[in-house]
Amino acid sequence: MIRRVKAYFRNANEERLKVIFPTKEQIRNASVSVLIVVSVITLFLALVDWILFHSISSIL
Repeated sequence: MIRRVKAYFRNANEERLKVIFPTKEQIRNASVSVLIVVSVITLFLALVDWILFHSISSIL
């Protein structure tokens, strides 16, 4: 039983050592990309909302 517990923790530590964390530059680039995509989608949805609002209000 104790061997299994030791093996589990040894394997968990080996897997932990395989983890590669992103650099600051990679994090910054990903954040900028996300902000750009979110901004473009927001502007597109705002434009569609504006067009639909004015077209429906002119009908009514």
